Order: sequence, then structure tokens, then C-alpha cells
Amino acid sequence: MNPVQFIREKREGLKHRREDLKAFLEGYLKEEVADYQVSAWLMAAFLRGLDPEETLWLTETMAYSGRVLDLSHLPHPVDKHSSGGVGDKVSLVVGPILAAAGCTFAKMSGRGLAHTGGTIDKLESVPGWRGEMTEREFLERAERIGLVIAAQSPDLAPLDGKLYALRDVTATVESIPLIASSIMSKKLAAGARSIVLDVKVGKGAFMKTLEEARLLAKTMVEIGQGAGRRVRALLTSMEAPLGRAVGNAIEVREAIETLKGKGPEDLLEVALRLAEESLRLEGLDPSLARRAWESGKALERFQAFLEAQGGNPRVVEDFSLLPLGEELPLASEKEGVVQEVDAYRVGLAVLALGGGRRKKGEAIDHGVGVYLLKKPGDRVERGEVLALVYHRGKGLEEALAHLREAFQLGLSASPLPLVLDAVP
Repeated sequence: MNPVQFIREKREGLKHRREDLKAFLEGYLKEEVADYQVSAWLMAAFLRGLDPEETLWLTETMAYSGRVLDLSHLPHPVDKHSSGGVGDKVSLVVGPILAAAGCTFAKMSGRGLAHTGGTIDKLESVPGWRGEMTEREFLERAERIGLVIAAQSPDLAPLDGKLYALRDVTATVESIPLIASSIMSKKLAAGARSIVLDVKVGKGAFMKTLEEARLLAKTMVEIGQGAGRRVRALLTSMEAPLGRAVGNAIEVREAIETLKGKGPEDLLEVALRLAEESLRLEGLDPSLARRAWESGKALERFQAFLEAQGGNPRVVEDFSLLPLGEELPLASEKEGVVQEVDAYRVGLAVLALGGGRRKKGEAIDHGVGVYLLKKPGDRVERGEVLALVYHRGKGLEEALAHLREAFQLGLSASPLPLVLDAVP
């Protein structure tokens, strides 16, 4: 395989052969193909596109470039992926529900970057909880608890990591085939038979329009099905934050409250819909999701999951064990009806407080965040509290400025639907 000829093919808009694509990418992993050649190919692929077959071949090459987990011996192995949002603690609710409903929820998760949060960061606010583990520990916890969430392993789809690093510095990130293949390569390597995708749409999401989100969802579903997996995607709104809590520790608190039956309705609605779709993919009764939640078994499973990964299970009953900062109320300067709570602005507020990362590897404060007391459709009087800000002094003025911009008041408002579409 000639790398120069391979790059020229895509530059001219031609379709690759599967064996050439595999040889080119594996050559890069072995350092037999130079990074400047791969950079040139990425730009050609960005501009000329990849067809569905090429996208699947790219995904499978990345997925099998490292360790691939085998979950086939476990009952109903399912996985869930979110494309990223603000206040998105859905995995902390849907995972225990599915485990209590008879599935194995074994998930590799990442950390947050910029205005979006990461599941591992949230869970690390629980004293003692650990996301790093060996493959043996991962499989043992999956079998014993039915629920395990681990930090992304560098052994999982290592080619994806190398390619993403190049995309990040060559302006080739915003490509649907490259985004979809990156996400799905890790899902395939993680070994689940059924995968449900939560593709966020709106101001707080990476996909700003329904058309963009639908195309990404369709591409990921086609990849998964082409690789022999059961896949379904839901498009859910991220115009406003999901739930009321945005931060790390306060999102864990809200997830626990939801498992207790005391959480926000929007978070529960999305979690149950995703759980029901997962159960359908596995040929199980979707009503098992609500029964697992209502019976309290999902909460019990979450507590067992925390303990199995070194976390203090007493957090479920004693929220004072979570590291929360000082509380400051944000009062409304006028009266009216909340028309909008801009998820992106709220995410930036938490980032300013130190609850998120501006660059990879940066330390974060798990105890800062924002708790929304008012959401779209709520009536507000002058001087009434809109949100509680948890802080330690850092970035407070910047955060308050973002929050004042996030809340838009008017004469009336109608909350948007949460689940916007489904892609079978």
C-alpha cells in the first residue's frame, strides 16, 4: 500500500478499498506511516467525506486496534452513550435501573471537557470511589453487581486516541463520519451487544440543530448495525440543562434523589426512555425499567455499585459526605416568566467556578456548581432566587455574569419537549 497514492485517492473523491484503509491506519499505529501523511488524509476525508462503508471500516479498524472486551457470557450486556451536555447525569440513573431490571450495564466513560461534564468526574466526588481498574476487576464487578462504570482505558481503541489528537490540531474535528466512528469504535471495543445512544440537541450540546443531530445519530446507528450490534438512538433536548443540578457532587446528589423518587421529572423521563429502549433491544419487557425504579431496587443497585468501586455507600443517605462549596443565591432583577435557561451559559458558569476543564488533564473542583430553582415556564418575582451557586471564591463574578445571561424572562413560555426524535 502506497500512502501517497492512498491520500491522493481521497483527495480526488474516490472510494478506498477496505484492505488499503486498514493497512494505512495500522501502519500509522505502528509508526510506519508518518503523522503528516495521516494529517493530509484526515483533511481529504474531512473535505471529501467518507461513505457508509468506509465509515464502518474506519470504525472497526479503530475498535480492533487494541483490547476488545468480551461480555457475551453476561446477561443482557448493554451500553449507553451521550454526545455530551450540561447537567447530564443520566448514566447514574439509567445504569442502576437497567442493572435492577436484569441487564448488565458495563460502561467505559470519559471525563468532562469545556462546558460539558463527564461521568467519571461526577462519580469521583463520592469519597473513595475509583474508576481505574483492571479488565479482570471490570468483568468481576459486571458479573457480581450488574453495574460497572470505568475510566476510559488507553488500551481500548488506541488508534482512535492517536487520530483524535491529530484531528484536534488539524481542524478536522467537525466531521460527522469522523465523530461517529470515534464514538462507535470505543462502544464496539467495550463489548456490549446492545447500545442506546443519547444524542443531545441545542445550545448546550455539540450538535446545535436537529438536522445535525439526526445525521450523527443515523450514522452511528448504521455503524453499530453494520458491526452486528443492536443500536437505537434518541435525540434529546439540551436547550436548557437536564434536571436542576449542574456540577459534579450536586449532580450525584440529584441522581440519588431521582433514584429515591424525589428527583426532577425531566431527568427521570430521559432515563426511563433510554432504559426502555435498551430493554427493547434485548427483547425484554420495557415496563421492567419503571418497576426497577419504583421498587427501590435501582437505588439498592447504585449503592452496591458505589461500594464495589471503593466509594462510601453512606452517601446515599448522607449528602453531607459530598464535598459541596459555599452556597450563594442568585436573585432575579425583574419579574416575569422564565422563557429560557441557556444550557451553554450555565455550563460556562460552572467552568468558571472550577468545576470543569479548559484543557485535558486539568484539575477540577468537585464541590462547585449551580442548582437551578427556576426553569422555563416558571413564574418569577423580582428578588426571587433563580439559582443557588456553590463556589469557593474562584471565578465567582464571571460565573454570575454567565448565569444572568442564561436566564431570559418574558411574558410567557412553553417548555420544549425533551425527546425530539428516535432513530431505529
